[in-house]
Amino acid sequence: MAKKRINLALQGGGAHGAFTWGVLDRLLEEEDLEIAAISGTSAGAMNGAALKSGWIEGGAEGARAKLDWLWGKLGAVHDMRMTTWLAGLMPDTTGLMNTALEYSLPFTFADTVSRLSSPYALGPFYQNPLRQIAEAFEYEKVCAREGPCLFIGATNVRTGRIRVFSGDEMSAEVLLASTCLPTLFKAVEIDDPQTGQREAFWDGGYTGNPALFPLFGQEYPEDILIVNINPLERADVPMTPQQIQNRINEISFNSSLLRELRVISYAQQMRRAWDRNLDGMKNINIHMIADDALMTELSVTTKLVPSPFLLVRMKMAGRNAAEAFLRDHKGDLNARSSVDLDAMFL
Repeated sequence: MAKKRINLALQGGGAHGAFTWGVLDRLLEEEDLEIAAISGTSAGAMNGAALKSGWIEGGAEGARAKLDWLWGKLGAVHDMRMTTWLAGLMPDTTGLMNTALEYSLPFTFADTVSRLSSPYALGPFYQNPLRQIAEAFEYEKVCAREGPCLFIGATNVRTGRIRVFSGDEMSAEVLLASTCLPTLFKAVEIDDPQTGQREAFWDGGYTGNPALFPLFGQEYPEDILIVNINPLERADVPMTPQQIQNRINEISFNSSLLRELRVISYAQQMRRAWDRNLDGMKNINIHMIADDALMTELSVTTKLVPSPFLLVRMKMAGRNAAEAFLRDHKGDLNARSSVDLDAMFL
């Protein structure tokens, strides 16, 4: 059976990363799909590490099982800063849960405190609730040369530049760095051989959500499938403080991805205009799986609430979106882009 080889680009987005869980769960059922490389940030980095280590353990079924394990652990996280305990008081409807959380007094109080205080103010009481999960990965499998190549992005606090980790560099600290929201968690410090310094890192979403350029190598297929969590567009102008802050968050976390897509679009236009390949720039086919209708019901509040109801809802939405993509665009893989980049940047 001839396989279609693809690269995956996995966005971050907190609990909304369970949407990617569902997408990957469905894609891994396709026997004629081969995942050659993965670039992930934040929740996308967690998903990528789970897929890679699970694949080494037991192929596609092992990857699906490891993703189930990961989100089972994330759904059990209890931390006041992530407001998980509020989920039990929320209605079992995604939109209503989002609205109830946005305007709840406890969430408003916690949000205000996060803007006026710092995780460093907690002193000896500070802990990162994701550490136990990150340390539970078997890094000899995450770092293995077999299976999909894995790239994880984090933001260097000192330089403001993206740092992409791969291969033997993978560790619990790298995963924690990629998921480090600075209003919630202390910067993660790593001895970086690239700079020869001990560097501090924040969430990779600020500089690459996710980074596409690691997937441009000639050894990887031309097709990049982006699993998009943050809506690119919203029809309504935000008016409330919560809506404004949420849209700022979405725009800032999409900006690096849009810049890279614009570069790809420009290169493709030049190739068509000159009717030849550009030196050092292979053809790139872009595909995207998203559910903007669902994601526009949500906001940054539900990203911080990994409630079991929300995670299952996100997973099913991801599976459905992947099913629709495979039905409509599987034939485009290894043939052409299914995203019209020219129209995107008109």
